[in-house]
Amino acid sequence: MQRTTYVSAAAAVVLALGGPVAAAATASAAAPTALTAATAARADVTAEAAAAAALKASPGVIESLDRDGAVWHVDVVSKDGTHAELEVDAVSGGVTRENQDDEQQADEYASLLAAKVTAEQAMKTALAAHPGKVWSVEWDDDDNGRAANWNVEVKTTDGKTQNVHVDTATAKVVSSGSDNDGNDDGND
Repeated sequence: MQRTTYVSAAAAVVLALGGPVAAAATASAAAPTALTAATAARADVTAEAAAAAALKASPGVIESLDRDGAVWHVDVVSKDGTHAELEVDAVSGGVTRENQDDEQQADEYASLLAAKVTAEQAMKTALAAHPGKVWSVEWDDDDNGRAANWNVEVKTTDGKTQNVHVDTATAKVVSSGSDNDGNDDGND
């Protein structure tokens, strides 16, 4: 009888401790899987998504967009020439307004506002020529003797950086070059 008491007491202890320990072991084994799944579901915000988020927050035309660490810096010019500097979080896609110039300067941005090809279209053209991820896009209408164009930087799938110049009227690649070829100007 005494032996039965000891066995019953030992079984009670195992069951009493085994339940919470087993539950904790199961929870700790399941937690990394849930964390991994959540991490895998959270992807970086692409340049295209950052552009869309910025334009939703501040309607207009993108003048430039570039990735800097965990944020996208986006400059948007409204149809009346008002300039806004926005940041788009590269993980959440949240938009914050960093600065807004309330002075209307439509004449300063006239060529950008009249361009047939948008930054979004220039990004698509650059990616069609060089598959990868857009890292920056910038309007260039400097008086350098060339027609206005979009400068698009693409990090290609083979690890190179391509600088692609896209025509603002035809959406065709005017020139492209790699930063990884020893030529820093991107004009090969």
